[in-house]
Amino acid sequence: MSSYSIDQFSQITGITKFVLRTWENRYGFLKAERTKTKIRFYTDDLLVRALNTNYLLENGIKISAVSKMTDEEISLEVYSIKNKVDHKALEIFYINKFIESALEFDSVGFHCTYKEGVETFGVFDFYKDVLLPTFSKVGVFWLTNRIAPSQEHFLSEMIKQKLLSAADTFSAIKPKKSNWLLFLPENEYHDIGLIFAKYLLLSKGYDVIYLGPNVPFGSMIQLSEKMKIDNVLFFSVSNQSKTNLDYTISYLQKTFSDASHHLVCDSVDESISKNHSINIMHTLDDFLNIVK
Repeated sequence: MSSYSIDQFSQITGITKFVLRTWENRYGFLKAERTKTKIRFYTDDLLVRALNTNYLLENGIKISAVSKMTDEEISLEVYSIKNKVDHKALEIFYINKFIESALEFDSVGFHCTYKEGVETFGVFDFYKDVLLPTFSKVGVFWLTNRIAPSQEHFLSEMIKQKLLSAADTFSAIKPKKSNWLLFLPENEYHDIGLIFAKYLLLSKGYDVIYLGPNVPFGSMIQLSEKMKIDNVLFFSVSNQSKTNLDYTISYLQKTFSDASHHLVCDSVDESISKNHSINIMHTLDDFLNIVK
């Protein structure tokens, strides 16, 4: 079972430290455990309770009422109001359910949440409005340490399976447009965004050559000798990958000299854009503008 400091707990749940202390003192609610040195820490069970509590509060239930409920009663109340809320509140519901399934290694709960969410939003909107915020919270995308690695891997692998399955529905369709080479450079492993890019490109009729994460640069030579590549897309998330960006881009532009090159990265040194002819994207919408 994971444990969280009050800072981590507050960041994940969105409940301020002041409010957490107030609820604990006034209602005995979300009462933290204590180390031998009297430092507060929170458990997975408390995290699930806090996420559900915040959801109820945002939908008009008072803390004085929630604090008297059992975990089962809180969960039932969450489901009872789920179909009465607006779009944004519904997104938060699914984000919380994914986090809960990861904390409890609940495969059945994950599958049910994903199936229902995709039916409600569609694959694209569900990815953008639910899965991306979920990744940010649990640290899958930003490589934080707010959740145990085993839970992080459980959730990310389950989501990968779903996205790959969705992409596979287009694999038998003969592409009508140009091709895209998709990969992550050496020492880059978080490929959920890359898999979703594969899904989007296939759904729009492009041919996709998908190499996956941590691709050795030397393997690109053989590919360039075998076929002409129209577009190259890669992600740079880790600090090590960002440090090597100048070399990576230079290598790709030399190896695939006739291709258009595209990079997804949250922040890039200005020298990169000045020294290289490459399209740098920061958001999903940036990518969509290219692959209409």
